[in-house]
Amino acid sequence: MIEMELNKILIDEKRHDQLIVLKEKNGNRILPIVIGLAEAAAIKLKISGFDSPRPLVHDLLHSTISRLEASVEKIVIDRLEENTFHAKIFLRTQTNQEKIVDACPSDSIALAVRAHAPVFVEDDIIERLEPFN
Repeated sequence: MIEMELNKILIDEKRHDQLIVLKEKNGNRILPIVIGLAEAAAIKLKISGFDSPRPLVHDLLHSTISRLEASVEKIVIDRLEENTFHAKIFLRTQTNQEKIVDACPSDSIALAVRAHAPVFVEDDIIERLEPFN
């Protein structure tokens, strides 16, 4: 797996789809992912330091996980099928059990930003997209 970090968020409010770009943490390879406006806005608001007076959906998910005495260990983008990325949220319980939840990458990254959790991408996804790097 390759650790990635959020590099760019491109928002065009006239379009339905937005773009986030993940960059290899210790390298130069990138992974662009098309996401929805709501998810892009949720990520951008959090990294901009904006605190909503009421919890937004990703804030709610993060606080629910915390209240259940678990933590977000990492996010893994693990598959690319028919031009659709798939991700998993790895949770760690208070009793040190690992729980894995299927999720879309955009929601996973919005959660990772709130939980300060690392984001990883499976090697084969990066290798399949290598011609674009």
